[in-house]
Amino acid sequence: MTSQLQPKDWRHANRRALSATEVVRALVGLPGWRLDGDGAAVAIEKTFQFADYFQTLAFVNALAWVAHRQDHHPDLSVHYNRCVVRWSTHDVGGLSVTDMECAAQADALVADAPAAGPAEPR
Repeated sequence: MTSQLQPKDWRHANRRALSATEVVRALVGLPGWRLDGDGAAVAIEKTFQFADYFQTLAFVNALAWVAHRQDHHPDLSVHYNRCVVRWSTHDVGGLSVTDMECAAQADALVADAPAAGPAEPR
């Protein structure tokens, strides 16, 4: 039995950068995610909006659990009522299946949450 606290072990995984066609195909199933950057600096990015700081931090903490379990960590920009999440796989120099899986898991964290409305910068 494996502990829920143990992250995924990538030492024996054969991760690779997705082709442009594979990235486009994957993004079709990830509403709101967009490409940002190019080459080895390419990432997928999405802004999640919330009602207040507490909900934003609750999302960030839940996402931290996903990142830990996947042993794959996003770049985050945390604000009062929104969080910008960026996934990329540095060791393959692009985007991998792991980025797409983690994006879907981030979406699942807020799938049943009520919409917060348009975010106002603070």
